[in-house]
Amino acid sequence: MKTSLLFQLVSVVLLLLAPLLVSCQYEPTDCSVIYDYDNSRPSGVYTIYPNGPHTAVQVYCDMDSEGGGWTVFQRRMDGTVNFYRGWNQYYGFFGNPAGEYWLGLLSLMFLTNVRKSELLVDMEDFEGNKAFARYSSFSIDNPNLNYKLHVSGFIDGGAGDSLSYHSGMMFSTFDQDWDGWNGKCAKLHLGGFWYRDCHNTNPNGVYRRGADNTLDAVGVEWATWKGRNYSLKAISMKIRPVQ
Repeated sequence: MKTSLLFQLVSVVLLLLAPLLVSCQYEPTDCSVIYDYDNSRPSGVYTIYPNGPHTAVQVYCDMDSEGGGWTVFQRRMDGTVNFYRGWNQYYGFFGNPAGEYWLGLLSLMFLTNVRKSELLVDMEDFEGNKAFARYSSFSIDNPNLNYKLHVSGFIDGGAGDSLSYHSGMMFSTFDQDWDGWNGKCAKLHLGGFWYRDCHNTNPNGVYRRGADNTLDAVGVEWATWKGRNYSLKAISMKIRPVQ
């Protein structure tokens, strides 16, 4: 009788603790984990933990494109968020995960250093045309190397390759200049990015509307698709562990 009562007591305790135990075990590092856990989940805002339980951050998960499970780390769509920001802000998160936002260099480093990652860049112009560029390998280095970019394995989805030019470069902002030019690319082109001398793409530039060369190459641009003075309607950069 005592054994039976003890068993019932243990069963009740475990039942009460079950939700807590599940939540402790299920702290997805990225959107691919959420997708693998339940591939019926729709695209939308989810909480991920890039480097453990104390690093929770909300992101937009693309569960539809190219097999799903993509963690969006950069998104422009309507110009509601100012991306001309300093180093300390690009280090962390800013914006709105349901709209325009930047995940943060530190979280991005964690995500791309734990597992080999691929990159998908989706874009749209103001005429309703869409294109993408995909890269089979994408990662950034640690803070000591100013989050140097490594990208390779280009796959064309109609957009052309504007990003490989930036591979091997450290991240630059208007107050931290690590580009390959004797001037300051981030200040000249009004963004924050892995500038070289200076850019073939400027996804964090000023949100403008289509073709406009009033100021040279300061918009949200992907040169191999629409040229250096066409500012895109939308662009998003997203990563996923290589399967």
